[in-house]
Amino acid sequence: MVALLARTLADSGRPVIAVDADPDANLASALGLSPEEVPEPISQMRELIQERTGSKGGYGAYFKINPDVRDLPEKLSRVVHGVRLLTLGGVASGGGGCICPESALLKALVTHLLLRPGEVVFLDMEAGVEHLGRATAQAVSMMIIVVEPGMRSVQTAQTVRRLASEIRIPRLGVVINKVPPEMDLTPLTSRLEGLPLLGVVSLDAGIGQADLEGRSPFTGREPQASEIRAILDAILAQIG
Repeated sequence: MVALLARTLADSGRPVIAVDADPDANLASALGLSPEEVPEPISQMRELIQERTGSKGGYGAYFKINPDVRDLPEKLSRVVHGVRLLTLGGVASGGGGCICPESALLKALVTHLLLRPGEVVFLDMEAGVEHLGRATAQAVSMMIIVVEPGMRSVQTAQTVRRLASEIRIPRLGVVINKVPPEMDLTPLTSRLEGLPLLGVVSLDAGIGQADLEGRSPFTGREPQASEIRAILDAILAQIG
């Protein structure tokens, strides 16, 4: 979904940054990079992390929690079809869920990106609600909740809404993805209970096949173009 939104918006001439913050990183391939071209995740750049945070390694070591990251978006990104891509990676070391040099650098970088003027930043986060518990997404202008046509997915969306309100995310919107032809969505949309519906993306066998083969769905085609543009229009209308 992030790849579709980011590439479509970049094609219109807007400056777009796409940040892969999912530990199971696959945004690069979805945007059109081959496995050999995928940049190294920033969380694995040990020398850079030590340089910026001052960490000497080892349990209990002191390090900066506000490292200078101003030059990193241009230095570490790769431009793919007009989209500037950054791959954060996950924190895989022991104690990775708490404050460590890797997480300090990644958090500083995300915050810096979200505060840069004049750019649209898409932050692709792992599925679920854990990032909301850590308040990772606190500075975003809008959170897009992607649901599939099923009640369990809608229940998760309601949990996301509750957690997002607790960390004061200002806007939420729902996109229903992988909708089969002629499916009646009324039972699902009636359960959204005030969550704005941004749009619907039809089930596309070509996208599924591309995912199975580990390649971009954009190869020689523009998948779900009208639906994606309508969703972007709804998003931009809300965030201005």
